[in-house]
Amino acid sequence: MTGRRRTEGRAPLVVVGDALLDRDLTGSADRLAPDAPVPVVSECAERLRPGGAALTAYLAARDGREVTLITGVDDGPAGAALRELLAPWVRLIALPLTGELPEKTRVLARDRPVVRLDRGVGRAADATDEARAALRSARAVLVSDYGRGAADALRDVLAERPPLVWDPHPRGGPPVPGTRLVTPAEKEAHAFAAQAGRPSGGLRAAALDAAALVRDWRAAAVAVTLGARGALLSYGEHPLLVPAPAAHHGDSCGAGDRFAATAAGLLADGALVGEAVEGAVGAATTFVAAGGAGALPPAESGPPAAPPPDTDDPRALTARVRAEHGTVVAAGGCFDLLHAGHVGLLQAARRLGDCLVVCVNSDASVRRRKGDGRPVNSLADRVRVLRALACVDAVAVFDEDTPERLLGDLRPDVWVKGGDYAGADLPEAVLLQEWGGQAVLLPYLDGHSSTALLARAAEGAR
Repeated sequence: MTGRRRTEGRAPLVVVGDALLDRDLTGSADRLAPDAPVPVVSECAERLRPGGAALTAYLAARDGREVTLITGVDDGPAGAALRELLAPWVRLIALPLTGELPEKTRVLARDRPVVRLDRGVGRAADATDEARAALRSARAVLVSDYGRGAADALRDVLAERPPLVWDPHPRGGPPVPGTRLVTPAEKEAHAFAAQAGRPSGGLRAAALDAAALVRDWRAAAVAVTLGARGALLSYGEHPLLVPAPAAHHGDSCGAGDRFAATAAGLLADGALVGEAVEGAVGAATTFVAAGGAGALPPAESGPPAAPPPDTDDPRALTARVRAEHGTVVAAGGCFDLLHAGHVGLLQAARRLGDCLVVCVNSDASVRRRKGDGRPVNSLADRVRVLRALACVDAVAVFDEDTPERLLGDLRPDVWVKGGDYAGADLPEAVLLQEWGGQAVLLPYLDGHSSTALLARAAEGAR
């Protein structure tokens, strides 16, 4: 396992499936060919990366997870190139391949695909004792079935202990019964469901397809991925729609592999299916926004020196933003009953810098400030609601009456208070001057406060 690293606490993962070698030829297209109405893509730069099940395994490994990939691969030029790309990241167990490793070449002009060229029809010919042993000893298995024989060669072993996740593709077969989560794309789900005469497209069709597949495949759950709309999770009835946190229309190449790798990793670490799908939707959305598979760091660069920082940790977040010469903004309050005034203030605060940390009073601190009966919502509930806001990057809790000690730890560049504090003393302002920070007041939406909301609620209850 030289050169590969595993983040503490993350379960190892075995990926079974069909690997490809992906190649992007990226250039510019400023004219049409003189002999045909097709663009001329010039000054092409070539880049190779793992594809298919190899991309799924590579993404899981980049998450800091120990990954074994069982796939068909030969010793030809494409196979040798794929082995070299995967070597720093993934333990490879090769299945014999009939024919050459499949290659997928995309020609892009200014990052937009112009044409795709496919070559190689190699299929995994048979299982090996090493592959069977690795599967039987695996704690968590993900199948990425592109229909080129790997899953079929090991189907009997996979059926002994069904995988956590099965990511199906049009040429592949059905998952083994008992698979915990199957992740078809919307068009794939409709084709697999084979409901003659029923139109495809829309949430109603996706829900019917997912329910049919749960039944037909005898899967515990099916998550139909819906692109920019998120995913629809079904256990057979009453589906759960998990919306994407934001709409991005970048290069979606590899988004399904990112979804499957994240879902399998979270399930391996003990998450519930719903939690895994929610995390996978978020990861796929971020992946597309960053440029998809074509924007991944070069595989040959090797693993990073350390895992990515935990953005839920306010101190790690502020340290990272400061190291990148960004602006750290902080805002504080009880946020007992989150209302439009709070949201407007926090949205405006986030626009002042590169991250927003919300400093929130503990339950004891709120009680001392507001009296008995407050807070109405517990600290855990208040923190969860704040973290759900897109404008909030992290939440920090303080137990004192005022947040000076916490601010001394975070050292924000900007400290924000609502305009209803105008004319009042801001003890934090003097503190921020110690490190060159600035306290500011932002306009506050008049007529909105937790106290006023509680008073109106009490009046209405009489």
